[in-house]
Amino acid sequence: MLDHVIKGATVVDGTGSPAFVADVGIRDGRIAVIGAVTEESRTTEDAAGLVLAPGFVDPHTHYDAQLFWDPYATPSLNHGVTTVAAGNCGFTLAPLKPQDADYTRRMMSKVEGMSLVALEEGAPWSWRGFGEYLDALEGRIAVNAGFMVGHCALRRYVMGADAVGGQPTEEQLAEIVGLLHEAMDAGAWGFSTTQSSTHSDGDGQPVASRHARPEELLALSRAVGEHEGTQIEAIVAGCLDQFSDAEIDLFVEMSAVAGRPLNWNVLTVDAAVPERVPRQLFASERARKAGGRVVALTMPILTPMNMSLGTFCALNLIPGWGPILGLPVPERIAKLREPGVRAEMLRSANSKEAGVFRRLANFGRYVIGDTYSEANEGLTGRVVKDIAEERGQEPFECLVEICAADQLRTVLWPMPSDNDPASWALRAETWQHEDVLLGGSDAGAHLDRMCGAPYTTRFIGDCLRGRKLVGLEQAVKMLTDDPARLFGLRERGQVREGWHADLVLFDPERIDAGKATLLHDLPGDSPRLDSKAIGVTAVWVNGVEAIRGDVVSGSVPGRVLRSGRDTRTVSTR
Repeated sequence: MLDHVIKGATVVDGTGSPAFVADVGIRDGRIAVIGAVTEESRTTEDAAGLVLAPGFVDPHTHYDAQLFWDPYATPSLNHGVTTVAAGNCGFTLAPLKPQDADYTRRMMSKVEGMSLVALEEGAPWSWRGFGEYLDALEGRIAVNAGFMVGHCALRRYVMGADAVGGQPTEEQLAEIVGLLHEAMDAGAWGFSTTQSSTHSDGDGQPVASRHARPEELLALSRAVGEHEGTQIEAIVAGCLDQFSDAEIDLFVEMSAVAGRPLNWNVLTVDAAVPERVPRQLFASERARKAGGRVVALTMPILTPMNMSLGTFCALNLIPGWGPILGLPVPERIAKLREPGVRAEMLRSANSKEAGVFRRLANFGRYVIGDTYSEANEGLTGRVVKDIAEERGQEPFECLVEICAADQLRTVLWPMPSDNDPASWALRAETWQHEDVLLGGSDAGAHLDRMCGAPYTTRFIGDCLRGRKLVGLEQAVKMLTDDPARLFGLRERGQVREGWHADLVLFDPERIDAGKATLLHDLPGDSPRLDSKAIGVTAVWVNGVEAIRGDVVSGSVPGRVLRSGRDTRTVSTR
């Protein structure tokens, strides 16, 4: 007897092949039959007019902590994501010595925008080794999750406080490499690291992995190549704009010595900067010739990110802005009100050194979000340029005064500068490259600033009823089988007999994502942005219904996916 039958669905199987109408029967967590099902089943549903696709695979998340207090990885699961890759950017919660838990929590709070209270109250912090961390999640999550092991955690475990600013001795490097081997033996998907200039710890210092020299990174990459079903994920400063020659060399060497794919996040596409995409993808061309593979992740939607002059956000990363925005609020307001200070901040924000952050410098295009004072009543939803013209002020001056009236609590929404037809045409072209993969949501991180998790439903809705840059079958493949093949997932990513029943059923006339709204539902009532799924009928993980009508079922059918057992080695050739 079958467990469940989905009757008369339009099946988009993830391979890119044309859709077809069929019944799909599920038994023991797997897809038992596709076609005309006559066998009896415990339950059945009519799916006429609905699309049945493989569950989506998100290749870049930071759900490492959230899964302890939210086993459903919301809102990703609501939007059809059944498998997440976490442990990215060099940041993981294990391996961990007890005395380093506070440092790790403060680092994650700063660098990944996670609530410190939620980290303190929501996770047990009871593990030491990476395998113990994976075991702590086993059997209690509703999504499938795989984890890289982070370079910062490896360094901190071996070197202690010297991990920041120091170099490992020969013995320490051997121990770091040994820890990586242990983690991969326990099921880590591979190794992640960051050399990005934007990544600082809770003390404001460059995170541990930023102090690693190329020989250390290559030693760790070689270790990855000794384990089945493993990967590398890496971030460098040039990921935000354009790679330097040295960064391209590093990526190519790391992938080649490992004999494993290396993916990085995130390729931004803007027709106003036409040289960026060719420069970034030059790393992939070089890697192919050297026997490696470098894969760029890119988002198929524009993810709105809110800003504030009162809390840490992307504005703090503009050269010269950090010291000013790090002052106590009264001093910060006084400084921001000085015309000379504002002029210098604008000069820095528009300089070449600002790189990709230059896109944040057009303050007239900002939209005012939540406000907190009578002086700002009625400004929510208005564009700064219009308010500034009414007041006879420059846009940045106007924005500062609005924020000052709220003691810098005002929420700011920068309007994207790359939402033009030329940029969208360039995105569609870029997506066709063999080493470009959709993803990069950062789900689980920057919770009160951005909400990238709904990219799956928003993208499919756009493909069906919006710009229609990609057909439905290809769009589904890009969200399912393509990332599944990059990670070497065994029997996931397609609607195929015998494969795991990770499935999403949706209405093609409605599928979309609702606007981001701020909730206070994290441990300690900490805030996060959420987005409702629209038109998603149900989501199954390993054959068990996990979502129905945007409501979690209460079941936790997800699995911790471990390298080797659940992933196979992906060739770089």
